[in-house]
Amino acid sequence: MTYAIIGFGAVGQALATAFARKRLDVVVASRRPPEALAQHAAAIGPTVTPRPLQEALAADTILLAVPFREHREVAKAAASWEGRTVVDVTNAFGVPVEELDGLPSSAVVARAFPGARLVKAFNHLPAATLAADPDTGGGGRRVVFVSSDDEDATVPVEALAERLGFAPVRLGRLAEGGALVQARGNSWAPLIFQDLVKLAGSRSA
Repeated sequence: MTYAIIGFGAVGQALATAFARKRLDVVVASRRPPEALAQHAAAIGPTVTPRPLQEALAADTILLAVPFREHREVAKAAASWEGRTVVDVTNAFGVPVEELDGLPSSAVVARAFPGARLVKAFNHLPAATLAADPDTGGGGRRVVFVSSDDEDATVPVEALAERLGFAPVRLGRLAEGGALVQARGNSWAPLIFQDLVKLAGSRSA
C-alpha cells in the first residue's frame, strides 16, 4: 500500500509528522514543485518524500489536505481514480451551503473523484493536535473519526489510523454520523475540534 498527502500546509505537514513518527513512507505534493517542499519534508523525517503532483497521485491512498475549493483541481490532475482511496481531510467552513447543492461537503468531494472510494477522516483535529503523539499516556489514544458511504472502504483507512497510533471510531455514512465532522456554511459540526481519547479496552462506537 502506498500513501500520498496532497497539500503541504499546516494539516498536510501534521499528517506527514504522524507518518514520520511511525517511520512509514509517504509521498507529499502540492501545487508547488517538490524542491519547494524539500526543506520542510526533510525536517519532518526521512520517510517523507516530496514528489511532483502527477507522480504523487499514483499512490493507492490519497490524503487530500488542500483547501476545500482546490479539490476539483486535484481531481482533474489524474486521468482515472478507479481502484484508489481518497481520504477527505478538507473542511468546507465558510463555503456557502448553496455551493454544496444541499449535500455534505464530502459528498461534493466524492463527485469530483469518480471511481475512487472516498472516506472522511483526520479532519476534525487542529493541525497542532493532529501532529502531536496520539499516545496520550495511561493507555489512551487520540480518536480519529472515520465515515464513508462505502463501508468496506473504511477498513483500510481505519487500519492506517491504527498504524499511525490513533484510535479510529466509525461514524457511518457521510450524511448521517459523518455529518458530525463536516462544517456547513459558517458553522462547525459538533465533533470538530473535539480532542477525544479512547482508553485501552474500551469499545469503539
